Amino acid sequence: MNFIFNDGGRKEAGFKGNAGDCSVRAIAIAIGMDYKTAYKLIATANQNNGKGRSARRGIDKDLYSDVLKTLGWVWNSAPKFIGRKAKCKDMHLGTVIARQAGHYVAVINGIPQDTWDCSHKMVYGFWAKK
Repeated sequence: MNFIFNDGGRKEAGFKGNAGDCSVRAIAIAIGMDYKTAYKLIATANQNNGKGRSARRGIDKDLYSDVLKTLGWVWNSAPKFIGRKAKCKDMHLGTVIARQAGHYVAVINGIPQDTWDCSHKMVYGFWAKK
């Protein structure tokens, strides 16, 4: 299995359309937070840092790292392999939030949970609960 479809509760929360909200989905899925609460968390972080009031246009990686740090998550470098780059399937057992090129995704036991199959994308690193 490459990925599991999971919108993090976006549709149930009443949000429609295609959104640039991977940061919100990843938090909602990985932490078990409801989508609206995760959305407000990211939108507030953006607003407090002069990045607008929306979470639908993404979040800067350093700011996202700060948000996750306040939630008790720590940054880890991706595993290193000879001859290839790390992918979601290489993440340790349990739940992490992986950072890919222009994307964040919740990964549970090596399987990305998202609205599309991002399993082929390289993972730069990941956040895990302390």
